Amino acid sequence: MRNAEKVSEYSSWFPLRDGRCQRLFSEPEESTLQEIKHLVIIDGHHLMYRAYYAIPKTLRTSSGEQTNAVFGVASMLLMLLKAEAPDSLVFCFDAGEETFRHKENATYKEGRAETPDDFYLQIPRILELIDAFSFEHVSDPRYEADDFLCAYARAAEGKGMRVTIVTGDRDAFQLASPNVRIAIPHKGYQQPEYLGPTEILTKYGVRPDQVPSYKGLMGDASDNLPGVVGIGPKGASKLLQEFDTLQGIYENIEKVPAKVREKLERDREQAFFCERMATLLCDIELPAPLASLALKDVPAARAEDFFRSMEFTLLLKRFTSLLDTPYGKEHFARASHSSSQPVHSWEKPQLSLFS
Repeated sequence: MRNAEKVSEYSSWFPLRDGRCQRLFSEPEESTLQEIKHLVIIDGHHLMYRAYYAIPKTLRTSSGEQTNAVFGVASMLLMLLKAEAPDSLVFCFDAGEETFRHKENATYKEGRAETPDDFYLQIPRILELIDAFSFEHVSDPRYEADDFLCAYARAAEGKGMRVTIVTGDRDAFQLASPNVRIAIPHKGYQQPEYLGPTEILTKYGVRPDQVPSYKGLMGDASDNLPGVVGIGPKGASKLLQEFDTLQGIYENIEKVPAKVREKLERDREQAFFCERMATLLCDIELPAPLASLALKDVPAARAEDFFRSMEFTLLLKRFTSLLDTPYGKEHFARASHSSSQPVHSWEKPQLSLFS
């Protein structure tokens, strides 16, 4: 069966830790469908990094606190709520370097550029922002944020929900299905790039379920995974289009051209290892149940108070406008008071960035 014909066939299966596959629930629960229709899952660190590097470090409060990453995340969050109109939402974060991948590979993710200290200093404020909106955020030292993207996406899809995963990590492409799409933020969240099975096949030449094999072949420099040295994206997609999986390639190794076969035979162990590292876990326990992610009667006052305390008057104005929309009225409980404040001089550069 060719890739284009298989795009809609694989989506009801997902991988377990022991390599088996389990079929998703076929029938959604009616009560869940009525309460939660669209789940947005956010890769927290991806959003923070984009915000940190997009907004000038000179953005500070009147007391001197640096707030560029905080402002950027808050701005993208407001854009996202307006664009996606989620019925439920969760942030997923990495929680250290003790995951099973780090334990299996001591050099996993080595070589990445050092993250500036002033980025880390803003993380508590960003978590404060998320809490102010009463949004759930999850993490666990044993797993990466990507694994939670997988677990929540498949659990929600099994309940008949639509899912949007906000991330720039290509590992998440393996999660795309008719009901799950990947949204890569651009220009804040003004022009997100949406990728489903068809878009991934068109852009990369592989189906979502082939992504781990694809990365096993070509590697991933960002994770310090070499793959098969000498095989790039085009070579990897061509092999998978012909043999379907990494296992299928090696089972038919004699049919592969000699020069490519030599590379595959040389790095066989490395290829399967990288494939395993790229395969996301879906059968892990959800730290917060799906029902707890629902956005219903979210108190607006805490978010308004946060914006005021951070002197984000432009964002406060945008949030107030959101509350006046049908979406805002349906999902937020309006504060009994509101106030408009003048734009301070330190906020004026924000106008051309994420406002």
